[in-house]
Amino acid sequence: MQVIPSLDLRAGRSRLVFWPGASTGTGTPTDRPERIARHFVELGAPVIHLVDLDGAAAGRPVNTAAIGDVARAVATPLQVAGGIDGPEQIELAFAAGATRVVLPLLAVAEEPERLAACLRVAGDWLAVGLDPRPERFAEARWKTARPPTLEELVARLVAAGVHRFVLSHGGAEPDTALLARLTTAYDAGFMVAGGVTDLAVLARLRDAGVAAVILGEALLAGAIDYTAAVAAAA
Repeated sequence: MQVIPSLDLRAGRSRLVFWPGASTGTGTPTDRPERIARHFVELGAPVIHLVDLDGAAAGRPVNTAAIGDVARAVATPLQVAGGIDGPEQIELAFAAGATRVVLPLLAVAEEPERLAACLRVAGDWLAVGLDPRPERFAEARWKTARPPTLEELVARLVAAGVHRFVLSHGGAEPDTALLARLTTAYDAGFMVAGGVTDLAVLARLRDAGVAAVILGEALLAGAIDYTAAVAAAA
């Protein structure tokens, strides 16, 4: 299971200041995304996940300069989310330096033509992001009389050509039983974002067959050590 560092981008900077030497009083704090990304890549990060917060608000990629800075700083795949809900936005993200993109579920769940257009641009490097928590899933405004279940929706998206999913959990611990069912039933990679507060959760996700865990604030704030997280995920 991969451990993927995540940075929230706002106005060209990391939303959180990172100070890798805080515990010893060494080093220098930074909010430069490319410096933070380089730190984790030097520790072995296989992918960097970037969330364009301004892009999510604007409906299109905004922090393209920062994405480009990270792309030039590290020879590592960049997965970008935020402000990407169609083929035009995917092209903008790729032009900036992204190699993978994450689309929000409601942008494509009930629009097969839009999904097909996105897949033509991104192919296997497209992921769909969704929140699997029952209460959040039920809040979605579906057009059909009977809303699909999570597993019905995943099956439909996989049949349409989606092979990557990012499951966001907010602050709630991921449902490992649900994840085990998904990873067993579908030929797709499932990444988990949010809800990981300690190394024991990482081990449970690994055993459930999760392909990757995306860690943001827990890493940047020092609650989880990256090297220890990689060991727990191995």
